[in-house]
Amino acid sequence: MLICPLGYSSGSRHLAICELIHLFPSPELTIAIMIPRYIHSVLKALGTSSAIAFLSIACLAEEPDYKDQLLPVPALETSDALKAFQVADGFRIELAAAEPNVVDPVAMAFDADSRLFVIEMRGYSEDDGDVLGRVRLLEDVDDDGTYEQSTVFAEGFSWPTAICCTQGGVLVGAAPNIFWLKDNDGDGKADEQRVLFTGFNKSNVQGLLNTLKWGIDNRIHGVTSSSGGSVRKVVEGQPTGKPIPLRGRDFSIDPLTMDMIAISGGGQHGMSMNSWGEKFSCSNSDHLQQIVFEDRYLARNPYLSVSSVRRSIAQDGPQAEVYRTSPVEAWRVIRTKLRAAKIVPGIVEGGGRPAGYFTGATGVTIFRGDAWPARYQGLAIIGDVGSNLIHRKQLIEQGVAYQGIRIDEGEEFVTSSDIWFRPVQYANAPDGSLYVADMYREVIEHPKSLPPMIKKHLDLTSGRDRGRIYRIAASDYQRRPTPRLSQMSTAELVPLLTHTNSWHRETAARLIYERQDISIVPLLETSVTNASLAEGRVISLSALAGLDHLSPQVLLSAMRDEHPRVRQHAVRLSESLLKDSPELRNEVIRLADDSDVHVRFQLALSAGYLPEEDKVNVLRQLALSDGEDYDFLAAIQSSLTTGAGSLFATLATHENAPRQLLSSLAGQIGKQQLPEDIDIVARLLSAKSSDQPEICEFTIIHLGMLPGSALAQQLAKTTKGKSEIVINNMVAQAKRTLADGDAPIAARIQSLNVIRFDRFDPGVFGELLEPSQPLALQEAALKAMQQFNDPQVAELVIDYWPSMAPGMRTKAAQLLGSRANWVGMLLDAIQEKTIQPSEINISQLAELKPILSAERGQQIDGLLNRNARSDRAEIINAYRLALTLEGDKDRGHLVFTKQCTACHQLNGEGHPLGPNLAAMKNRGAEAILVNILNPNAEVNPQYMNYICLTSDGRTISGVITNETATSITLVQADNKSETILRIDIHQLRSTGVSLMPEGLEKVINPQAMSDLLKYITQSE
Repeated sequence: MLICPLGYSSGSRHLAICELIHLFPSPELTIAIMIPRYIHSVLKALGTSSAIAFLSIACLAEEPDYKDQLLPVPALETSDALKAFQVADGFRIELAAAEPNVVDPVAMAFDADSRLFVIEMRGYSEDDGDVLGRVRLLEDVDDDGTYEQSTVFAEGFSWPTAICCTQGGVLVGAAPNIFWLKDNDGDGKADEQRVLFTGFNKSNVQGLLNTLKWGIDNRIHGVTSSSGGSVRKVVEGQPTGKPIPLRGRDFSIDPLTMDMIAISGGGQHGMSMNSWGEKFSCSNSDHLQQIVFEDRYLARNPYLSVSSVRRSIAQDGPQAEVYRTSPVEAWRVIRTKLRAAKIVPGIVEGGGRPAGYFTGATGVTIFRGDAWPARYQGLAIIGDVGSNLIHRKQLIEQGVAYQGIRIDEGEEFVTSSDIWFRPVQYANAPDGSLYVADMYREVIEHPKSLPPMIKKHLDLTSGRDRGRIYRIAASDYQRRPTPRLSQMSTAELVPLLTHTNSWHRETAARLIYERQDISIVPLLETSVTNASLAEGRVISLSALAGLDHLSPQVLLSAMRDEHPRVRQHAVRLSESLLKDSPELRNEVIRLADDSDVHVRFQLALSAGYLPEEDKVNVLRQLALSDGEDYDFLAAIQSSLTTGAGSLFATLATHENAPRQLLSSLAGQIGKQQLPEDIDIVARLLSAKSSDQPEICEFTIIHLGMLPGSALAQQLAKTTKGKSEIVINNMVAQAKRTLADGDAPIAARIQSLNVIRFDRFDPGVFGELLEPSQPLALQEAALKAMQQFNDPQVAELVIDYWPSMAPGMRTKAAQLLGSRANWVGMLLDAIQEKTIQPSEINISQLAELKPILSAERGQQIDGLLNRNARSDRAEIINAYRLALTLEGDKDRGHLVFTKQCTACHQLNGEGHPLGPNLAAMKNRGAEAILVNILNPNAEVNPQYMNYICLTSDGRTISGVITNETATSITLVQADNKSETILRIDIHQLRSTGVSLMPEGLEKVINPQAMSDLLKYITQSE
């Protein structure tokens, strides 16, 4: 009798049983199975001919007990905790507050008098229902740098995570709400409390709204995080107005009107702006990101698609190495081993290492204080809460965006040997130092990421009664007295706009905006000209804009400032005045040849507010000087809500015009179909049809019009038939080239880009699908056929199916699955036995069910049952033979190159769309085998496949990698991405399964699988 041990996942128990069957095939064998429900699956694996008796008995093996390895780790008292720190040379770390005066701090904000408001998230991570969250008010009464007075300002919040000070009160973020709190009687407790906004989601305790920050635009910016939301304003206790969708985007609030708008963003926990208003964020395993485009600019042009507004900028990569000095927690080590062995679910990151890389990046902050040496201004500060450290990077300009460069080689800015140190957020402080909110918890991890066999031995509340706030300053810094700004007159605030400490500048600017005292306008105008710091001149401009007293004369002066950032913001702030001020317009136009890239980039964005002729002239100049830069291309097109035709015509004949921009403009013209643009394009076609036909061909190709479409008819009418002549000539030449067997393959394939301007011709494409044609031409023909929305396409593919090789059939099936009406014809062909079910990946068809009729969905369900798709266990069992065969690494490399590189990267080959195979190799060959053959058993949300049905009937599948106000980006196999305008989306549905399809067993046998496993597990 053999006992199948427990401690495995359900799938692994089954495999373990099957392993015993292979090892001991005797018909007299009796196996005691621990759990009765496995009897049926084992009988099925054995076959009914085997004479084996099964006994279901009580568990004879216990789940592994980690109690002795997961002993509690004691906390350190504050004096010992300070000794546990290692801080970079030239800096010191000091205690500003600690328990019992503060516990579980996750966010903090200083008011105008330097009092410190702190969010206490005591309900982390599973006790949301107990509403334990509080707002704490800390005061340094004797001004010695330690907050000795502590008051509970407000309590009873569900998972609070964000706070900022405004108008004598505070805004508090606690999903689903943002609250307004104010102390009206001066007792240090909020006696006014109401909900201002509601609708933030809270599906993930580590993905809640957070980080409320004052911005240079006189608004409070906040992070939505991964939970998203559909947010509404609350008036007199009732949600009102249209919901603001915030999936993948952040938000900002006007503190005077308390109105909210959606803005660019998408980070997880933490956000910061530098002195020029540029925004940075982070996510767990992508520790430094930059928001490159403002949503308000992108939203102007619904025909503009941007692949990403948020960009990873760390030179050493998103999940960079970190150098902790604390011991790796025992539970991390055990969990990694369990995941690697596939005993518990979860991604094995970092090549199977439990630590040593960013996994919990949080609280990104751009340091802008004056308690550090001036050379450290503008550093990016990021914590890794899982590694008990604070990391820093220098930001180096690289065109419009930055690159983050590691400063500390082989070490970190701050580390602690105390695993309780959890630096979650930071703040530029009134004294010029950096404040650190240390949640001080024994365990800081999402509870769903902890397997029960580990979690039951951990106290996730340990540390609820503790918390620290630290101050980091230069070693020789002499602390100045605490500033008190609330009692200063508005005029006295103006000089603070040029203070060397950013907290002074921003707090003064906030108070000036809130007070709306226009008597200080002359003082602000003088500050714009005379302030010693460029940062002061910029924020003075913004203060004038906030008072609605920014004059053309002041802006003209700022546009001539010696510092490019002042010129940049003068352009930004001039947008509302450009229409009525010729002098201002002329100065803005002059800046098109400014020497600074930030000025020119801002001009590309702001040009959309110029009159049409001026706008086109400016954008033409910028296109010729900066048009090879992707960011500039997007900025230029964002300004072309109208005028795309004029800019296209003026660039089309220029030899240095950026072709990508011309292509995008033509596409917009074809979709937008403004009469004035069509007239301009028509005149261009008429004028160039004889002497420059290549311009006409390029224009027609990229307009994207279909034969017989309204656009084609309109062009034909406007050009008096010349456009039809050009198109007919193009199509005729393309057909001649396609039919010429001696023509170069590249030329024949290129001709397929033109043939779509004719109606679909089964004769032409039938010739191209003949087996005698070069394979590359056959494949290109299938790709070109996808552009026709004609049932004859599917009919032709089905007719030629019997003569297609297996590789061609795969691509033909993808073609048939690219339009809903073609899917129906494919299903009919399968039912009529023209195509065999075994020749089609039915599971991929199943992903299309959300956009198909109920009848077609039932057909697919029937095929799934017939195809035995659900019985992955049998396939896995059959392929376990691969684990016993001798694999060959070189042959495995060939298998990887052919079958895996479309979605996976290893040793520098392939595309990193799917999970990192280098990280998977430590799981062992068996775990990798199961993942390959059953990819949908455990799907990380970031690899979830989506189906998009477009308004022209196409279906596009892939992983969503970016969302903006106007578009989404789907990435497919081979790293092919497609950005789809929202105006072109008819339906968007998650398939609920992985991008990686099932069915690899159809193309590789057990020996090839053994070779592949050898290559993966033995790769460097």
